[in-house]
Amino acid sequence: MLKTEWGLVNGRFLMVMKHIGLTYCLHFVAMLREIVLLIKRCEMRERRGYKDPNASSDVQEERLEGMLIVGRVGSGDSGEDSGSGQKLEAGGKKGNLPVSVQEQWLVAGQEPTGHQLDSPAVKDLSSPGWYDVNMRCLAARVNYKTLIVICTLFTLVTVLLWNKCSSDKAAQFPRSLNSGFRVDSLEKRAAASESNNYVNSLVKQQSEEASPQEQQKAPPIVGGFNSNGNKVLGLKYEEIDCLINDEHTIKGRREGSEVFLPFSWVEKYFEVYGKVAQYDGYDRFEFSHSYSKVYTQRAPYHPDGVFMSFEGYNVEVRDRVKCISGVEGVPLSTQWGPQGYFYPIQIAQYGLSHYSKNLTEKPPHIEVYETAEDKDKSSRPTDWTVPKGCSVATVSDKSRFTNVKQFVAPENTEGASLQLGNTRDFIISFDLKFLTNGSISVVLETTEKNQLFTVHYVSNMQLIAFKDRDIYYGIGPRTSWSTVTRDLVTDLRKGVGLSNTKAVKQTKIMPKKVVRLIAKGKGLIDNITIATTAHMAAFFAASDWLVRNQDERGGWPIMVMRKLGEGFRSLDPGWYSAMAQGQAISTLVRAYLLTKDHTFLNSALRATAPYKLLSEQHGVKAVFMKKHDWYEEYPTSPSSFVLNGFMYSLIGLYDLKETAGEKLGKEAKLLYDRGMESLKAMLPLYDTGSGTIYDLRHFMLGTAPNLARWDYHTTHINQLQLLSTIDEAPIFKEFVKRWKSYLKGGRAKHN
Repeated sequence: MLKTEWGLVNGRFLMVMKHIGLTYCLHFVAMLREIVLLIKRCEMRERRGYKDPNASSDVQEERLEGMLIVGRVGSGDSGEDSGSGQKLEAGGKKGNLPVSVQEQWLVAGQEPTGHQLDSPAVKDLSSPGWYDVNMRCLAARVNYKTLIVICTLFTLVTVLLWNKCSSDKAAQFPRSLNSGFRVDSLEKRAAASESNNYVNSLVKQQSEEASPQEQQKAPPIVGGFNSNGNKVLGLKYEEIDCLINDEHTIKGRREGSEVFLPFSWVEKYFEVYGKVAQYDGYDRFEFSHSYSKVYTQRAPYHPDGVFMSFEGYNVEVRDRVKCISGVEGVPLSTQWGPQGYFYPIQIAQYGLSHYSKNLTEKPPHIEVYETAEDKDKSSRPTDWTVPKGCSVATVSDKSRFTNVKQFVAPENTEGASLQLGNTRDFIISFDLKFLTNGSISVVLETTEKNQLFTVHYVSNMQLIAFKDRDIYYGIGPRTSWSTVTRDLVTDLRKGVGLSNTKAVKQTKIMPKKVVRLIAKGKGLIDNITIATTAHMAAFFAASDWLVRNQDERGGWPIMVMRKLGEGFRSLDPGWYSAMAQGQAISTLVRAYLLTKDHTFLNSALRATAPYKLLSEQHGVKAVFMKKHDWYEEYPTSPSSFVLNGFMYSLIGLYDLKETAGEKLGKEAKLLYDRGMESLKAMLPLYDTGSGTIYDLRHFMLGTAPNLARWDYHTTHINQLQLLSTIDEAPIFKEFVKRWKSYLKGGRAKHN
């Protein structure tokens, strides 16, 4: 900190000394001129031999003692010294005149002639006033050498300071928040103002003094601006051409021996990242070698705990998720086709992310609006608005052993509405049973100029539709009791952003208020609530979907064609993925541990079947170099050996073997052990020395390697961190350490 402060003070000192030195240099040149004039007068006077016979030796000594004051003797009537303001003791008008006359001769570079010496002015040189001036000249001649030496030394010092100020870098104000030193905001404003004035004066001086050719040759002054628009002290840069690989030229900047390249070029050339960020009213540039983050493993991994770092996943907001199906309650993917399809990997991740969030987040806030109990009748007697032709009544439902609300509202009416008015939470839930076709609609006040949008949940199979300010989701017939849980934020944004492409259009619209619920048709409704979150509802929606959609082979077929790359055969619809199998097993195991329902465990046990079949046999197994078993994320021909999908499949097998026990989990344990042996043997093949490789196509096809993006690289690290907590083999920790270093520019040693 002291070093930084001293640099700031030193920079300002040099800047001030630069101005002071220039000013005093001009003053001393003028003083030297006066001394030379005075000495010439004295020499001429001695040659003429003038004396003051009336002056005693004491008077002469007294005069000599005070004669170090060297000033120009004025020619005015007052008889005063214009430089010192002291009045001459002798002479008056006649004493001043000879000096003035003689000075005029000296300035003109002439000697007084005989005729001029006979003039009245010269004849009066023997007066006391003229003798007083003579003594001053004598004193000046005695000391003029000393004065010349002093002036010369001061001039040299001034020149040295001037050169130093011109060559030194301009003082920079500290902006880094990590240095431990911050300039106070008042100091910053003062420094910026001072620097601004200096730069403006310097530019003005150059424009006045330099010729047009010199101005054109001068390097431009490049200055920065703070958040208030004030210019801060700039550095002198020269533009320079930079030849890149003998192929093309870009413009750079040079400051002394340093050369600076545009970051727009650096970013693309080196695949690095940076942005200008603002702190305390000042800008600074933040540079990073990668863009993805490694999550610290909190604790040893357990099958009933958080799944890796999935508490940070938000599957439903991905632009390749078309919507959350109203019928199934799980994401519909458009990753490989705009028509939308159910992707088991995405559905399992949806369930695992909400399961992990439920463990890491605080319990949700829940507001109850309707339970059809007597206390609700007394507390909210006017909540329901029932127009003419509609009815809302409390009835007893024998299957639920509780009271429920029965609504009757023909389609051509406004419908029966329940006022909600919630501005805090946006997860709505209700138990529903339709007796005829009907709909439940939710009116939302939005950030879009406070416009009202209505989300309709309709008793049909339509996926999603959007018209004007109405969004429609089909939720199926719902002729038996079921719970509908919907995220109103997601439903609104997916509806407004609906498109016919793979990606949902980006929109900034958000709900501000849940205004009311509207029921139409004929049906029963109960337990209307709005909550902050509903993670377990989403988790069990995914778990139930996996149970319902597992086929007789134990797998979850992916019903879309997939082309991994040139040289690989396309995967026809219905292919299995080891990654889908593994993450589905991890989801089902957690559902079993929560509910003890063997339906989930049995489904997980059946999911091991594709692990045992080769890809050519409609399985997911490949064998590397006829030795190492590998479970394929994409069962291509030839095999692709994708790393992250393989490790996910191993985590699923671990969850199952640990949960099912020694007898039921025997097969899962065997598959897991073989896979871990392969991973330990083949892991070095995925290390490039500066990053990781996504798959082994360069080995299988002889093509260029398929380098992993930074988000896949950090996924590899996160997976190895998890495995290092369940397997003590040192290879996992060694690779985690090395692969982490790659994120900050680390590289393996060269020969």
